[in-house]
Amino acid sequence: MKKATRSRTLASRPPLTRERIFDTALSLVDKGGIESVSMRQVAQGLGVEAMSLYKHIANKDDLMDGLVELIFAQIILPSPDLGWKKALRERAYSVRQVLNRYPWAPTLIETRGGLGPTRLHHHNIMIGILRKDGFTIELAYNTLIAFTSYIYGFVIMEQAWFTPPKENKTDIKPPPNPISPHEFPHVFEMINFVSGKGSDATIRPQPGLVTEFEFGLNNLLEGFARSLPK
Repeated sequence: MKKATRSRTLASRPPLTRERIFDTALSLVDKGGIESVSMRQVAQGLGVEAMSLYKHIANKDDLMDGLVELIFAQIILPSPDLGWKKALRERAYSVRQVLNRYPWAPTLIETRGGLGPTRLHHHNIMIGILRKDGFTIELAYNTLIAFTSYIYGFVIMEQAWFTPPKENKTDIKPPPNPISPHEFPHVFEMINFVSGKGSDATIRPQPGLVTEFEFGLNNLLEGFARSLPK
């Protein structure tokens, strides 16, 4: 009887695929972070034995590289026909949106040496857009490094500002002392400015520091323009 029940369960279970494996891994990372994911946990999430995964993925490195591919697949790729400024602007907003969805992604992306086909395609298109509009290969390289660093760093800061801290009842700290306007007049002035700004949600339908992100992005693009060969 038990054997028959197990056979029916196996028959009703969806076939194991790379897509299902990566989707399950993605869900686990969202819940517990990259460090908490193992082949065994992914197998448990799928209701299979860990050895079954090796028919579809080589090892944990293959699993991590597959997660990077999933992230890049969600980033909107600008049309190769766009001018470089518009293309970088569209890219910036899409990357920021996806990384705010997966705040653990920047670290994973930059620590994975493997370049899957989706990631390679994205890099190839972005380099091609810059080269088409007069960027030397050196300038294109430096531009993409600075551009990516700005977005990743901004998202990390944004997440720190807007993610509520986990409550720890054993580590209750007293509220900080108010900032003295006499001792720290410039900090006090900035706090008043920030608290009086109100919501900038009408500018763009995305949460977070929209105005601040645009300010940095605009200045970054203008700097790139000044670096172009005359």
